[in-house]
Amino acid sequence: MHLLEKLRALSIALSFGALTLAAGGSAVAQEPEPSVEQTRPAQQAAPAQPLQPAQSVQPAPQAEPAQPATQTGTGQAPDAASPVLQQAEDQLAQADRELKRLIERTNAVEDDDAMLAELRVQVDELSKQIIAASVPTRPRLDEIKARLTELGDPPGEGQPPEDAVITDERKRLLAERGAINALTGRAENLSVEARKLANRITATRRAIFSNTLLRHTDVSAAMLSEAVTATMHEAMALSRSIGGWLTFAWNYKRVPLLSAIFLSLCAALLFLVGGYRLFSPVLMRHEEDDEPTYFRQLSLAFWSTLIPTLALAAFAMSSYFFLSSFNVLRPDIAPIVAITLAMGVVLFFIARLAGAVLSPNRSSWRLVRVSDRGAKMLMVPIFAMALVNGLDYLLGSISESLGSPVVLTIAKSFVASIIIGLILMSMAWIRPVLRADEPYDAPGRPWPRVISLSFLLLGAALIATALSGYVGLARFIATQITVTSAILVTVYIGLLTGKSVSKQGAFAETVAGRYLERRFHLEPVALDQFGLFAGLGIYVLVLSFFIPLILMQWGFKTADIESWAYQVLTEIRIGTITISLVGILAGVLLFALGFLVTRWVQRWIDGNVMARSRVDAGVRNSIRTGIGYMGVGIAGLIGLSAAGIDLSSLALVAGALSLGVGFGLQNIVSNFVSGLILLVERPFKVGDWIVSGTTEGFVRRISVRATEIETFQHQSIMMPNSLLINASVGNWTHRNKLGRSEIAVTVTYASDPRRVIELLYEIAAAHPMILKNPAPNVGFTAFEDERMTFELRIYVADVLTAGGVRNDLRVSIYERFRDEGIGAPFPMKIEDVTPEEEAGSAGPEPSVMEKEKA
Repeated sequence: MHLLEKLRALSIALSFGALTLAAGGSAVAQEPEPSVEQTRPAQQAAPAQPLQPAQSVQPAPQAEPAQPATQTGTGQAPDAASPVLQQAEDQLAQADRELKRLIERTNAVEDDDAMLAELRVQVDELSKQIIAASVPTRPRLDEIKARLTELGDPPGEGQPPEDAVITDERKRLLAERGAINALTGRAENLSVEARKLANRITATRRAIFSNTLLRHTDVSAAMLSEAVTATMHEAMALSRSIGGWLTFAWNYKRVPLLSAIFLSLCAALLFLVGGYRLFSPVLMRHEEDDEPTYFRQLSLAFWSTLIPTLALAAFAMSSYFFLSSFNVLRPDIAPIVAITLAMGVVLFFIARLAGAVLSPNRSSWRLVRVSDRGAKMLMVPIFAMALVNGLDYLLGSISESLGSPVVLTIAKSFVASIIIGLILMSMAWIRPVLRADEPYDAPGRPWPRVISLSFLLLGAALIATALSGYVGLARFIATQITVTSAILVTVYIGLLTGKSVSKQGAFAETVAGRYLERRFHLEPVALDQFGLFAGLGIYVLVLSFFIPLILMQWGFKTADIESWAYQVLTEIRIGTITISLVGILAGVLLFALGFLVTRWVQRWIDGNVMARSRVDAGVRNSIRTGIGYMGVGIAGLIGLSAAGIDLSSLALVAGALSLGVGFGLQNIVSNFVSGLILLVERPFKVGDWIVSGTTEGFVRRISVRATEIETFQHQSIMMPNSLLINASVGNWTHRNKLGRSEIAVTVTYASDPRRVIELLYEIAAAHPMILKNPAPNVGFTAFEDERMTFELRIYVADVLTAGGVRNDLRVSIYERFRDEGIGAPFPMKIEDVTPEEEAGSAGPEPSVMEKEKA
């Protein structure tokens, strides 16, 4: 509809501009009367209200932007209003009419809080439309200012005259600029008026709430006597009304009545059976669970309260819907039926919650440590307060529907407040408390003094408030004690449930965790991550569902909550910055979708196109990496745009960074970009064993400026990222921890090389930590002076354990060679001797082992 309105306004503006140019600029185009489509939103805003006399007799005011809005210092107007300006004028004219209508409606319903709440939402929406009306003219205003700067100032006295074309263009631009400025001022004035109306509505609603709560009533015997008489008349009127309605419905609307009842029963069966079929694992108490965990207790208490209550609420709404749809309810009976169904849902919710928390029949499932007798005694006053409060609202609705005197409603609320106050005071004398070492069937002890005094003071304050004549305030307090307390207890249980399910290892014990583990073969780490998300989901569910209920209990309307929710999700203002949570979420989702699509395209091109074309592995890797960078970049730009972030601000940031680089920040920028490359490419990750130059150790942290490396001496070295990018870096644990290790073995020429190789193979095969595949290898590496050199090459699954394996092998080699009588398996120091010393030496040539001992 908005697009059709814009196209219609654009076509009208163009047609009138053509007519004006054809007439030589002598005629001034006037705005046409708003069409049916343009006036329809204003009529739909309040369909239940009759047309105002001024609107039905007088024509809609005409917007004339070409006359007052375009007057400038030159005294001339533009030849024809631009389409954007004409459209903005039409929108402001319509907003002006809508604002006047809202002011009239506000004056007419100053005592209706619900209607005022809806009008406040309409005023806020109108204020946004007013502000948005002038936004499209800003680019045109910037263009006009730039063009005027190019044209310059008009020539002064004594200067040669300029061309007539330039003079006419300057006058036209000045006139159009004045029109846009006038339109902006008009929009600001309308926005101020709308803000004043919104503040006035808020003040009126605040006054209504205060007057309702603080209204004083003279409580006397005469008032109570009058209330008793009115009660008798109301009972007879209620009996006649219900009897007449049932008789009429049975005689004349029997089929619709039976159809509505049948469909309601089907809905009840559907919600009951469906709810228990879907949620039976979290609703049923198993007999074998004699000692359930605390998480199981919380989970059962929360879900066994929430799910049946939602099912009953859905049944109540469907029942009322069917009765209303078949035109079975009369106007005086419909409120009574609605409040009766609502009261049944509230009573069920409170009874279910109290039973889940106190569990009077199963002490092992009790969330609070109270005695069995105390749990049963606490159930009575809790349900009694809920019943009295519900009956108060039900009887008040009946009085309002039957047109009973106001004194009757006041008397009912007065009696209900007194009863609830007495119930609160009686709860102070219950003895439910147990010590840590006492069993649940113990007699119990009194409340702590703070709790018992709180019950007594709260009940006494409620009775005193009612007796002093502030019956409305007493009724409000009694309602909050009953309903708000139940909601807060449910919220607390829900938050504890979310906290428990997000603990490490807790989600794996749930029904959902066992199913995911069995279905997808998930590891404990993945299950803990699911548990974290499940806990956050429970938090969101609890807060988003129950906070609106609490606000509604404290007098806020649905329209207020919807307006606040819309503002929180779309317009969080921090100074001049507006943040949209919905936009950010959409941006994140689009980026995630783009990232997944990029990965899929990478795999598809690499596995189907390039693999079949037998492209070189290096080229394939480059193409795959380039596609990844391009896809992630495009996904990031799409996500930023969807999040509402102006990409021009990124250009400013890039310009500032370029300026900083020019002033000597090259190293910082180089390290920053290098850090991004390291984080994206991941040539090494935290925990890898790397070697770069003289630095060797484990990677502990990778930031955008430097990488922290912990050496084997536990020294932390902060190495700039640019050094790791520009230099060669060895990574022992890049793809896996498989590693090869070498041990050099030297023996004399008196040893048998084949036997040495055979022994080294046997020693390597006997070690349990040496891999069989790849198999160990022995190499005869060199002939040296007085010795032969061999090298034992082994593979271990974890290169970090190679040092211990080499140590074990050296010990084994020494012991085995000693037992075999083989020469020293290590380099020997051969000293040069003179011929005289050699000739003078006595005795035979020493053996290899004797040389080793020497």
